[in-house]
Amino acid sequence: MPSTDLPPGIDLMDARLIDRLQQSLPLSETPFADIGAEFGLDEKLVLHRLQRLLGQGILTRFGPLFHIERAGGQFILAALQVPEERYAEVTVLVNALAEVAHNYRREHALNMWFVVAAETPEAAWAACDQIEGATGLPVHAFPKEREYFVGLYLPLLSPAVHATPPVREQSSLTTKPRPPTMLTSFDRELIAATQAGLPLAPRPYESVAAVLDCTSEQVRERLGTLLQTGVVRRIAAIPNHYRLGYVANGMSVWDVEDEHIDRLGELIGSLPGVSHCYRRPRKAGVWNYNLFAMLHGHSKAEVLTQAEQIANTLGDACHARDVLFSSAILKKSGLRLRQRIS
Repeated sequence: MPSTDLPPGIDLMDARLIDRLQQSLPLSETPFADIGAEFGLDEKLVLHRLQRLLGQGILTRFGPLFHIERAGGQFILAALQVPEERYAEVTVLVNALAEVAHNYRREHALNMWFVVAAETPEAAWAACDQIEGATGLPVHAFPKEREYFVGLYLPLLSPAVHATPPVREQSSLTTKPRPPTMLTSFDRELIAATQAGLPLAPRPYESVAAVLDCTSEQVRERLGTLLQTGVVRRIAAIPNHYRLGYVANGMSVWDVEDEHIDRLGELIGSLPGVSHCYRRPRKAGVWNYNLFAMLHGHSKAEVLTQAEQIANTLGDACHARDVLFSSAILKKSGLRLRQRIS
């Protein structure tokens, strides 16, 4: 995308930083200086640009992306059918829970889709029950049964391809599931200190260490270990996809024959444009789809073209399909532990 076609508020250097920082931030003592060196920028200028991008809502947060299921926790995708006259009220009730990490309005009878993230399955399901009690609406929960790919990358200057190799679930027929990492009390403190994002400071890990009364080296070493075990997917910038020009966000859903879904799910997860791909349960009388693939594009037409590629790949093994486009981001905060554990 030429610089003249960049979204409002983003210049060419911003775009280069956004593309680079969606992938990773170094676990070094001065990571912003190191990133600046890649682009010939002064550290202060890098920090200034990132502060501006966060302040303008072009980036939503910056820091570790936690995969709490690798530590025995759970993410649950859930949906509500909200009467239009109650939509604002229900949005406030749902978003008030710390366990709600993401919430989107989608064009469907099930018009509110949110992700509950908690350190234990019990806490995640309790949050769903709490939402149901607070709203008086049935919560339709679709917990992940298998992960085929997770790797959101929304480039401004480079082709829309996966930034990292696919992250495969360790539950295939030939591989034993990887046991969860047992979080230590320090891990919980570290998650609590970084779950809202890293400080935009010359030595961000040192700033975190000051909060935890430890050394920067201990913070960086432990984050490195959590990266290796998968509890942290990556340390990176998370953009507002609308502000990057990806105004079409489609949750494509597919009714795939159970005996073929894992083989086909692996194929769908490898397609360009697919940022998340999961197997989830059907719900009799409510939901017939068992394969979910998130698609992002600059227009609905672009997303629908991607969906056609998926349909061609699935072939006769798919019996029904839909694409639920998002019309608003209601919340996007990531994992939030309810309290720090000392």
